[in-house]
Amino acid sequence: MICPSADAAPTTSDPLELWGGLECTVVRVGDTYRDQFEDTRHAEREGDIDLVASLGIRRLRYPVLWETVSPDHPDTCRWDWHDRRLARLREAGIAPIVGLMHHGSGPHYTSLVDPDLPAKLAVHARRVAERYPWVEDWTPVNEPLTTARFSGLYGHWYPHGRDPGVFFNALVHQCRAVAAAMRAIRSVIPHARLVQTEDLGKTFSSPHMAYQADYENERRWLSFDLLCGRVVPGHPLHAELLACGVPAAFLGELVSQPCPPDIVGINHYLTSERYLDEDRERFPPFSWGGNAFESYADVEAVRVHLPDADTGPAARLREVWARYHLPIAVTEAHLGATRDEQLRWLREMWDAAVAVRTEGADIRAVTVWSLFGAVDWNSLLTARSGFYEPGAFDIRTQDGRPRRTALARAAEALARRGRFEHPVLDGDGWWQAPTRFYNPPAATRAAPLVGRARPVLVVGNGRLGRAFAAACGLRGLATEMLGRDRLDPADAEAVRAALEALRPWAVVNCSGWSGALSADEAPEQVWRDNVTGTVVLAQACSDLGIPCTVVSSDQVFDGRLQAPYRESHPVAPLGLFGRSKAEAERAILGTHDNVLIARTGPLFGAGEPDMVRRAVREVVRVTGLDVEGDLVLSPTYIPDLVHAVLDLLIDEAAGVWHLANEGTIGARDFLDRMRLPSPGAPGGGRSALNFSLASERSTIMPPLGEALERHERMSA
Repeated sequence: MICPSADAAPTTSDPLELWGGLECTVVRVGDTYRDQFEDTRHAEREGDIDLVASLGIRRLRYPVLWETVSPDHPDTCRWDWHDRRLARLREAGIAPIVGLMHHGSGPHYTSLVDPDLPAKLAVHARRVAERYPWVEDWTPVNEPLTTARFSGLYGHWYPHGRDPGVFFNALVHQCRAVAAAMRAIRSVIPHARLVQTEDLGKTFSSPHMAYQADYENERRWLSFDLLCGRVVPGHPLHAELLACGVPAAFLGELVSQPCPPDIVGINHYLTSERYLDEDRERFPPFSWGGNAFESYADVEAVRVHLPDADTGPAARLREVWARYHLPIAVTEAHLGATRDEQLRWLREMWDAAVAVRTEGADIRAVTVWSLFGAVDWNSLLTARSGFYEPGAFDIRTQDGRPRRTALARAAEALARRGRFEHPVLDGDGWWQAPTRFYNPPAATRAAPLVGRARPVLVVGNGRLGRAFAAACGLRGLATEMLGRDRLDPADAEAVRAALEALRPWAVVNCSGWSGALSADEAPEQVWRDNVTGTVVLAQACSDLGIPCTVVSSDQVFDGRLQAPYRESHPVAPLGLFGRSKAEAERAILGTHDNVLIARTGPLFGAGEPDMVRRAVREVVRVTGLDVEGDLVLSPTYIPDLVHAVLDLLIDEAAGVWHLANEGTIGARDFLDRMRLPSPGAPGGGRSALNFSLASERSTIMPPLGEALERHERMSA
């Protein structure tokens, strides 16, 4: 199958396209190479291409990176993996935009400051073109300016320069490499198109720091200006390039043989726009930096009160069109955040492209980036902590098959219909909320919502219910919370009336037995709270088509497995509380196709330490085990639980999920970490019991040790 090609010039009646992209960086840090395809395990999964195709995406940024084809010697090539993947793309009707270097510095026998880098990359480019002559779109070097900054100015990546000379030479060599690679490709594929990507933002500042902002705002265009042959005498940075050691012949080469992009690819992030202020004390210390002359704070522009029309993706797209009048695509749209914020950011990028296109700019596409997520970008790949940001698919599954998230549904809707809808879009992203400012203006006003925001209904106003409501508030999700004084979950008529009046898009049931007394002291109340109320509420949600979450417990097990329990293990509760939770699970799983059951361990955090002691006390009471013995648990940090549940609700996840922080701890050690006394275990000589939880579905909760450290910092 021959892949479709982009139209030469779309008309206003042509739909905006949705492209896709996979985070594919291969970057050198010291003598170590980081490969995102290995980190996200895309390298192992043959089925990922089919998942991309299922979204309706027909154009995909995909790499044939120099470092992976010829890592050891320029004349020794490894093609097997790329042959299989590009053949599968072709079969699926997906046109690749092939990248050759993605934030890399090339194999070990070259570097960004190697004057021969262009000629060496051109050899690789020609070989790739000869092997895949049906490929039409190419990105020989991704984000040359950004790569040069991180490698030549800030020292993060090889060759770890911290000098303007290293930066400017690295940038010019990359741009020369783009031009040389495209000449080599076009010698094989004359109609090959250059899709040149760059991270584009803008720098704002206090009046005093305007000189630095003006300089950075000129510098941001440099990769495109070099490729378009604009860096001639009189260009604002021409003299500085020469002064920093860039040979005049190299600049002349780009002027005499320009290589303007066929499509200008704009990557725009919330961190792309900056604000500089010499009054550092008004901003957090981590933002303090400076230039050769003075120190200042450098923060995200969204943290400062600026005119809305000056900031954001629409403003940047207008600038690009006004400067170059070349076709434009948003080639990365990604946000590492909660699922609601990811959806809001994708909507903002799409709406901006539509708006600027309507004004007459030639905007071709928006690219949903990091389809399978990204690893360790919170440290710019300089640390191996395993920090994962999901994308349209979440790879943290135990069966190795990526799980579709709400972003996948949004991407599919955009690809097929040009629009998508979700209740979380009723609210604003954090970058639009009045709480975002480091120094709030005298008066801030939240943007009014169109119509009434659809809420999440939290049933139960205890500590867990209040934690859910607080998390929704932080995430810009409208919330209604009904405690027992306003709603009895076991009253079917009252529940139905409340749901019809409030019309929530999701329900979280936190109304079960509180544990103030032992379960056996109040058996009727326990059964009514945990079974009758849960089933009645779930049934009403099912009747109205509302997703429902129920919080369950590790006490549905008897602790005798001597290994962590997974979702498929049969329940075998020891006490009344566990039996009530097990019965509620059984009843609602047969009632509601869209119910999410979140099994947790003992809950901690959110300011109520007695929750921990009560939970451990009940386990000890039912089992007869001395807490000094080996009672093993998987405690669950409430802030992590509520955010994980909300993400899963937005993803429309269902069924039983074990949502405890990853890891186990003995009950004694856990109580010691919580600085709590023993609950007075009765003893009895039973053998050790293990109530720990693990998941066979997906590991989405942070490690327990990390959660305990965060809790201790918050409690200090």
